[in-house]
Amino acid sequence: MTQFDNIIKDIKNKKLLPVYFLWGEEPFFIDRISKTLEDEVLTEDEKGFDQVIVYGNETDIEQVIGQAKQYPMFAPKRVVIVKEAQHLSRSIDKIVSYLENPQESTVLVINYKGKKIDKRLKYGKLLSKNKWEFESKAVKDYQLPNFVENLAKTSGLKIDAKSTAMLSEYLGNDLGRVYNEIQKLKIVVKDRNITPEIIEQNIGISKDYNNFELQNAMMWKDAEKAFKISKYFGDNPKNNPMVLTIAVLYNMFSKLIAYHTLTDKSPGNVSKEFGINPFFVKDYQAAAKHYPLKKSTRIISLLRETDVKSKGIGTSGRVSHSELLDELIFKIISL
Repeated sequence: MTQFDNIIKDIKNKKLLPVYFLWGEEPFFIDRISKTLEDEVLTEDEKGFDQVIVYGNETDIEQVIGQAKQYPMFAPKRVVIVKEAQHLSRSIDKIVSYLENPQESTVLVINYKGKKIDKRLKYGKLLSKNKWEFESKAVKDYQLPNFVENLAKTSGLKIDAKSTAMLSEYLGNDLGRVYNEIQKLKIVVKDRNITPEIIEQNIGISKDYNNFELQNAMMWKDAEKAFKISKYFGDNPKNNPMVLTIAVLYNMFSKLIAYHTLTDKSPGNVSKEFGINPFFVKDYQAAAKHYPLKKSTRIISLLRETDVKSKGIGTSGRVSHSELLDELIFKIISL
């Protein structure tokens, strides 16, 4: 269980800290912890008197401290939430006086998005020493499938490997959107199982014509399937931007080059090294046979050339993205 999961669990179990200093580059985790505190600590009746929400661009650190020092009127706790607290970055170190002696009956929540705490300064040292700070780190591309799986699991849902890959590839690093789509599926899924068919019906991602399926077709050198997907992309360009398709294929062949250099090519090690579900290792094993190291390296060059052409550079006349993708597929499969 991650630190984020533990914090959410403790909040729901009423194991509360006096201060939650939420900082870092990924807003999703900050928003989820802050929203959980906003929803779970007080009842709806208590919130009217003992919950205060202020914004960093409309207040100052002295007013925040003043709010935090007040006693609750009717509830056991007073909740003070500071949103957009990054606007207080120039004076945030002044909070040290409060951190040295926090009000036991207050839960102070500071949303410090896109900023870092300075652990060289006293306020940073106090936050770190007391474990009152949480760093919200960005989820890297290779971590997205695990994030989707865990989010589905904590939402009481089951999700298969293909569905996980479809959501990861289509929704990308917009974790808030991933969360919202999972919550939407939670409402519509009757048997708690997320399948490609459910995703196609409710999110609009084609289960047969998407970048994940194109990648799979290229791995197995299935030209017929690849060209069908390319045609679908050409007919639906807004939902299938060329830049995303090239990025997916670039990532695939970069991993394939890395695969060729691995000493230990066992499924367990490949899964660990690439951060992929063990279910997909067989695809890389097949691709390695179709595309040896030299061919894989050449394909990276082809992808770069296509990327440049898709931006209108180095082409004579007007060439559609669909035509460029067809040309790219032909060149790769013909190697």
